[in-house]
Amino acid sequence: QAQLVESGGGLVQPGGSMTLSCVASGIQLTINSMGYYRRLPGKERELVATVNLSGATSYSDFARARFTVLRDAAKNTVTLEMSNLTPDDTGVYYCNAVAGPRGAARFWGQGTQVTVSS
Repeated sequence: QAQLVESGGGLVQPGGSMTLSCVASGIQLTINSMGYYRRLPGKERELVATVNLSGATSYSDFARARFTVLRDAAKNTVTLEMSNLTPDDTGVYYCNAVAGPRGAARFWGQGTQVTVSS
């Protein structure tokens, strides 16, 4: 059974750091890219950052200067290192994997809550 299992998340103070991790298992297709999306309260899910097989990364504007996405392709894991967090970063973060020819298959983690508050 294909699944993405996330870890990390929780409560952090403004200005603090947090690391999210995700492990993919049971995916029979080649995973082309992995990354994270997030859903802020009352908003649509949005891209945070992704990294592909060759290591090329893509970041949303809000993440580029503060977040780092890392992938271990051999272990099918992706990590999101977040720093200088603000209350505006509070939301549910979802691990994502795109697999198969032309990225035909998408997989999602269960989501992990990140709360930035003093």
